[in-house]
Amino acid sequence: MKLTPISRYMALLLRHHPEQAGITLDEHGWAHVDELIKGIQKRYPQFQREILEEIVRTDSKQRYAFNEDHTLIRANQGHSIPVDIEFKHAVPPDILYHGTAKKYVSSIQQQGLISKTRLYVHLSTDIETAIKVGKRHGEPVIYQIDAKQMYQDGIIFYLSANYIWLVKKVPLQYMKRLDIENINQT
Repeated sequence: MKLTPISRYMALLLRHHPEQAGITLDEHGWAHVDELIKGIQKRYPQFQREILEEIVRTDSKQRYAFNEDHTLIRANQGHSIPVDIEFKHAVPPDILYHGTAKKYVSSIQQQGLISKTRLYVHLSTDIETAIKVGKRHGEPVIYQIDAKQMYQDGIIFYLSANYIWLVKKVPLQYMKRLDIENINQT
């Protein structure tokens, strides 16, 4: 059984559309594990708890988290539905990065980075991760973010359980578009 399609379906359910599998999330984004398993079995009849545990354990981006006794599960970030993941305020590194696609540049140049359908803008600590993110959406474009100045100016940053930096928006004055050709040559 291939885990990637199931993991993607789990992300859809736990971040955006729990109703598609007949599950509910509480105000903090938690779903009952047994309910999630039954919901996923509607699409993937062979799905069992062991497969769920393997997906969570081996996910390279650490998208999911169990509660202490593994009776509840949630996505660590990336929600488009209103949930309070109880992120803690954190002091960001001086510089962060955002990867996007070239097709979004004109909109970004007008309004900065906004969360659109998600609750937060996601920022990376390294260029390589930002490039990977950008490539998922087309020809990548990377922005360097002056997180230190944003923070000094009172903008609140959060750090997710899987070390993604989150912010409500990034105004233009804190952004610098990087030349991707020069990045790839170094």
